[in-house]
Amino acid sequence: MNKEALILKWLDNDLSLEELEAFKALEDYEAIIKLSNYSKGFKAPEFNTDEALQTVLTNIKKQPNRQTNWLSPLLKIAAILAICFGAYYYTTTLDTTINTHYAEKSLIQLPDHSEVNLNALSKITYNPKQWTKDNRNLKLEGEAFFKVKKGSSFNVVTSSGIVTVVGTEFNVKQRQNYFEVTCYEGLVNVIFNSAETKLKAGDSFLIINNKPIERLTLNAKKPDWLNNVSSFISVPLSEVLDEFERQYNVKIDAKTIKQDELFSGKFTHNDINIALQSITQPLQLRYKKVNKTIILTRE
Repeated sequence: MNKEALILKWLDNDLSLEELEAFKALEDYEAIIKLSNYSKGFKAPEFNTDEALQTVLTNIKKQPNRQTNWLSPLLKIAAILAICFGAYYYTTTLDTTINTHYAEKSLIQLPDHSEVNLNALSKITYNPKQWTKDNRNLKLEGEAFFKVKKGSSFNVVTSSGIVTVVGTEFNVKQRQNYFEVTCYEGLVNVIFNSAETKLKAGDSFLIINNKPIERLTLNAKKPDWLNNVSSFISVPLSEVLDEFERQYNVKIDAKTIKQDELFSGKFTHNDINIALQSITQPLQLRYKKVNKTIILTRE
């Protein structure tokens, strides 16, 4: 294996014992180690590999001929290290972000083969290069259903709280003034305002407007939205209408009615007229469609 290949594998901590001995036998071994230790002090986000390489090449040209024989190989090594450190930092800190739009759902498989079903207008962010058995962290904005492979702890971080599990199935919904976690299998640990709550299968944790809401035990195996149905049990009408907007990509004008009254029921994601009737009839409301706006009024 040539010198450059050995250096690249050493930078990636991928040398076998035999290759490590060959690397140590390089005549430039001590110089490479010193350059490596010095490079660790660089601030990678501000590092420009093109400029670094150009500087090295310029220095090579400026050196007197009598120094070229011993200095040129060292400067070439410095250039390789500079480029490799920059590339390594970039690839290991690059996050993956997946988001859905209005009326869209998506199934994502994570590096450990855990699965995420992402509901409409939601987003997850994680780093695949740093995804290990000891470091499984994911950021969520919106709503998602998780099927987690067993291993070390799996953390779902939201702006409202943190959900931690080992291997289980659960749903997390984090919207404005709304935070809900439902466990369908296994055990879930929820951290909200520094307090921990453990949920077993069938348990649900709900916070609306920063207030805890008591929930009944559920018998369902999965959330209804996976089957294109949004279901609610005693939640403010405003949350129901917000979800309707996300699923149908419409605007709802409900300024003439009270939106803090509680609603229990369901609506389908497949037929907007049936969905509207499912909401308006129990509450004795009327609706009128004007382009992509739906106006709600009292009967």
